[in-house]
Amino acid sequence: MPSLLDRFRGCLLGQAVADGLGAPWEGLPADLIFVKGPAEKIVQHASGEVLQYTDDTQMAIGVAEALIKAGRIDQDVLIQAFVANYEPDRGYGQGARRLLSAVAEGGDWRELVQSILPGGSFGNGGAMRVAPVGLFFHNDLDRVAHEAALSAEVTHAHPLGIDGARLLALAVALAIRQSEFEASMFFSELHARAETEEFQWQLATIQKLDPLDAIGMFGNSLEAHRSVVTAIACFAASPRDYSTAIRYAIGQGDDVDTLAAMAGAISGAHLGIGQIPSRLVVALENDEKGRDYLGQLASQLHERFQELA
Repeated sequence: MPSLLDRFRGCLLGQAVADGLGAPWEGLPADLIFVKGPAEKIVQHASGEVLQYTDDTQMAIGVAEALIKAGRIDQDVLIQAFVANYEPDRGYGQGARRLLSAVAEGGDWRELVQSILPGGSFGNGGAMRVAPVGLFFHNDLDRVAHEAALSAEVTHAHPLGIDGARLLALAVALAIRQSEFEASMFFSELHARAETEEFQWQLATIQKLDPLDAIGMFGNSLEAHRSVVTAIACFAASPRDYSTAIRYAIGQGDDVDTLAAMAGAISGAHLGIGQIPSRLVVALENDEKGRDYLGQLASQLHERFQELA
């Protein structure tokens, strides 16, 4: 059984690796990925080329850094972490670009998020970065749900965007808490904590199906309610094999980097770093905030968790 530290490392590095595997295929339809890949070959990564992560992982790094600094989700600390890490060429959406650039120039994020994204974004940006919240508060599911919502609100204030983040963080926490994956309990808990009709329906439906049959039913696009449950299903269909879970995610097409990143975070949290193929971890970029930094960040997050436990 992996140690808790191994699970923290597995989650952060598992997200980054999967994000990097999916990134070159983002936006392509499933049938083209099947022809050009297929997904099974993509995950094998025979070329050994450097895996570059996207905004998904860069923002997750910001969440982890903010948690280490504040011991909770302090929204002002969080937005500043996002601004400090911001590299536009990582694939940020237009709304996030405008918001982070304006905050960097001294704007108030609370006012800006309302003007730039009126009504709140219901994209999956809150969910794609939230895994560290599930790690840090995994002992208290109520706290996971609360802190995940706070983390989403700074950019994704729509109820669907918040609920997607909440459910992804809860999936990470539940994956850590289960030594052996139990699908019925896992999905029952998620369903009980979903707050929007769309997610309630999806999670009620998936409980009646084999997780493998559920993959693809709930979408593969940028919207939270068209991707979060799909990513969770990819993990649930292969809870003992990281590579297969990522293959399922990439095989869906469209927003494959985010689908893979979310599935990779859950799978890594459940299995630990030792079950992520070393060839993939070694292939991950290793610049200033690359592979080594992610490992150190996971250790620091684990240490902070222990201080506050």
